[in-house]
Amino acid sequence: MAKTWILEIVKYAQPSTMKGRTDVNSVTNWNAPLVWEGTFDPVVIDAIYKKMDPRVAVVVFAVGKYTRFLKGFLESGEKFFLVDFRVTYYVFTDNEQDVPKIKLGEGRKISVITVPSASRWQDVVLGRMKWATITIDKQIRNEADYLYMMDIDSVFRNRFGAESLSQLSAVLHRGYSQNTKRDLFPYERRPQSTAFIPYGEGDYYYTAAVWGGYLEDMYKLVNYCYMQSLVDADNKIEAVWQEESHLNKYFLHNKPTKVLSPEYLWADYDVVPGHVKVVRISQIVKNYAEVRPNGGN
Repeated sequence: MAKTWILEIVKYAQPSTMKGRTDVNSVTNWNAPLVWEGTFDPVVIDAIYKKMDPRVAVVVFAVGKYTRFLKGFLESGEKFFLVDFRVTYYVFTDNEQDVPKIKLGEGRKISVITVPSASRWQDVVLGRMKWATITIDKQIRNEADYLYMMDIDSVFRNRFGAESLSQLSAVLHRGYSQNTKRDLFPYERRPQSTAFIPYGEGDYYYTAAVWGGYLEDMYKLVNYCYMQSLVDADNKIEAVWQEESHLNKYFLHNKPTKVLSPEYLWADYDVVPGHVKVVRISQIVKNYAEVRPNGGN
């Protein structure tokens, strides 16, 4: 799918044809769309993207006890995630036998990639960047036009459609999305880390639990997070929030072309405020000490 064709057709799905909201910002200070319920027409925008018939990859990691979340994620994805689009779920796991059999829609499939187990949840998080980089190079590059990275301990609650697609789409972290001073963002503040962001800098704080974009742009970002974590490891430091810290550093200097509101990742254990009109995907309640290999520490 030619990028020029993508850019030509996608320009018609930008804010000029979208509805308005007055209670939230619907555009960033670099003029990128900031997507909330009520700022787009779902029928129109899906129709625009369906003309391209894009192939969409979803990368999830289900290592150790996290395989228990696969069924809920996949079944709800089939109900709400880019319905009627071509989607491949790439499930990275150390327990292939635990991947459930799910009824999939037409043009949708599951591809299982075996990865090693880990003794620390932090290593699972950092390992995502390594194995995603390798697998994009070896396989996914030939099979997808767009790629999402998502956390498996989540369930789709409502429509998650083509309004989320762009060259690089980042999601606002629900805890820092409204009226939060940037000096309160949990960026990596230690200069020894490659993820360092000094006080006084930054636009938003983005979650690493959902992000997506063009395949090649996502490859650059995933590989960046992997390479920077290796540099940190050589310097005997680990970014405070692992790849999320590196992700925020990347987006500081490479602005997302679309920012998605916290509708695109909420949490079942948090109250939904009035300005969040719909929760599209939500992290589920769980006992971290029980599901993480090192007890959540």
